[in-house]
Amino acid sequence: MGNGSHNQEHHLNSLNRAFITGICLNAGFVVVEFVFGVLGNSMGLLSDAGHNLSDVASLALSMLAFKLAKVPGNSRYTYGYKKSTILVSLLNAVILLIAVGLIVSESIRKLIKPQEVRGSTIIIVAAVGVVVNAFSAFLFMKDSRKDLNVKGAFLHLIADTLVSVGVVISGVVIMFTGWYVLDPIIGLVVACVIVYSTWSLLRESFRLSMDGVPEGIDMEDVCRKIRSAGGVVDVHHIHVWAISTTETALTAHVVIRDPERMSETKAEIKTGLLGLGINHVTIEFETESDHCSEKTCCAENDFNVDR
Repeated sequence: MGNGSHNQEHHLNSLNRAFITGICLNAGFVVVEFVFGVLGNSMGLLSDAGHNLSDVASLALSMLAFKLAKVPGNSRYTYGYKKSTILVSLLNAVILLIAVGLIVSESIRKLIKPQEVRGSTIIIVAAVGVVVNAFSAFLFMKDSRKDLNVKGAFLHLIADTLVSVGVVISGVVIMFTGWYVLDPIIGLVVACVIVYSTWSLLRESFRLSMDGVPEGIDMEDVCRKIRSAGGVVDVHHIHVWAISTTETALTAHVVIRDPERMSETKAEIKTGLLGLGINHVTIEFETESDHCSEKTCCAENDFNVDR
């Protein structure tokens, strides 16, 4: 127990350092990119600076949610503020889409009226951006598979890395050819890539904010797991939702044959559900002769919904 607690604390401290490092690196680069964007007359750099600024906001919000998730529950918020991680992941997706809108708007404006820019300035500054964003994304890569909120920050940084790569490419071509129109075209292509990579985050965070079943959890599997426990006759009135981006809860009415084996049955059910990623389980036990009239929700095809 002590070793596990120590490992968890080490993990949380490591993630906290990743947030602080990412915020500092990106905030510093926003200032650099803005200054050189003005000096080099590059709207590409200026719009990219705006996009990087959204990254700073995203990382700050994610770190805030990360801190709030560790606040213990109280009489008014019995789960604490864990739900904030879901709300922040939804907000991150929205911020990304707003940033895409700004990029598309600026790109269209530059398509209509191309402006002369300094290709060499664009290349150098954007190349620095590639390194800063790629390194920041690397800090969150491992945890992005475990936490939707961290995934949001990770996708922000990957998106900015792609933007910076696109700006470098446009800078090289512009420097050697003078095709200023390429800058807005690259911007539109990158915007499409960002929308594609963000859509799953938006969909999943919206689902969780509506207390939908988290992705990766199959309700038919959940029902089968409960009904396979020793002494279980049926299960109904079952609900599964996300407490946070890393914790999932379940409540259910379980009909059992032998009330005297209630403790063993409960332990077996909780162990089985933990293997499915459900770590907060509340069960109301009923007997065959005394149970509510709620129709079973574990019949075949009852959960045949679009995921």
